[in-house]
Amino acid sequence: MKFKLQSAMEYLMTYGWAILIIAVVLGALFQLGIFNASTFTPKAPPGACHVFRPNGPLTTSFINLQGICNGELPQYVAVFNGQSSQVLVSSLKGISTITSAGSGKITIVGWGLSSDLGAVETMYGYYNVGDLSDITIIIDRYDCSPSQVITISMQLGSLGGYNGELCNAQVSQNTWAFFAVTSDGSTINSYSSPSQGGSLAHNAGSITAGSTIQSGSPFIIGADSSSPLYKGWARWKGFVSNMQVYNTTLSQAEITALYNEGIGGAPVQLKNLVGWWPLNGDTKDYSGNGNNGVPTGVSFTSSWESGYSAP
Repeated sequence: MKFKLQSAMEYLMTYGWAILIIAVVLGALFQLGIFNASTFTPKAPPGACHVFRPNGPLTTSFINLQGICNGELPQYVAVFNGQSSQVLVSSLKGISTITSAGSGKITIVGWGLSSDLGAVETMYGYYNVGDLSDITIIIDRYDCSPSQVITISMQLGSLGGYNGELCNAQVSQNTWAFFAVTSDGSTINSYSSPSQGGSLAHNAGSITAGSTIQSGSPFIIGADSSSPLYKGWARWKGFVSNMQVYNTTLSQAEITALYNEGIGGAPVQLKNLVGWWPLNGDTKDYSGNGNNGVPTGVSFTSSWESGYSAP
């Protein structure tokens, strides 16, 4: 027993310093997040999941999801610089004319990380070319109280102000947040959460009578359509991922399901899905409807889990 104890002491005296150094290094790596489980989580490559429409765009028979569609985290997300960045779908096919009389339906959902809450930022919008009526998701620290909260706005018909403006949960800078807005023409519902795992805030409001958004209007990610058209003053700065548009009003349960799926979640209600832009390395529409986006000033990053850095 004495011999074994002496041998153990000699071993520690000989190699103890090395063990100590290894322990310190490992501790530092853990502190830096090198051994974070998410660091080693396989990421879905661009186009890993898509909707297959055997009968062509906007058809609904026998459609299904194909590929890696189990909620894997994306390999890339889109980076918007807050100055010139936008993704433009010049004519969003598959959405009916929306009026305040209750005709036409739409749902827009997505994930975003804002790196600049000091200014009005537009995440996405669906526009009527004629009068710039729009459905937008805006982060605006001035219109709601307290400041630095999500303002979800729908503007229909009037350029004088936002109608159906809804203030939801507070959002933190450089934190991923989930956003959704639905409309059946007469009512707007907004949903948001500062981050996955938090509570999903819901609000509802009415839309100004006589308002209209025409079928085939452009859809823009990352910019407001304020004058001049497509050169808006409100632009997103940060990340955007997993944008989806439906030609129906998704229920609160369906919105919650999309939220719970997380940033890599696949769409629901495939028959009503008209556009799906994962923004995982490109701006293609993976809904099978050919609503591909044209990027301007947009880049992509694989280091999106570590936060935004100016492009």
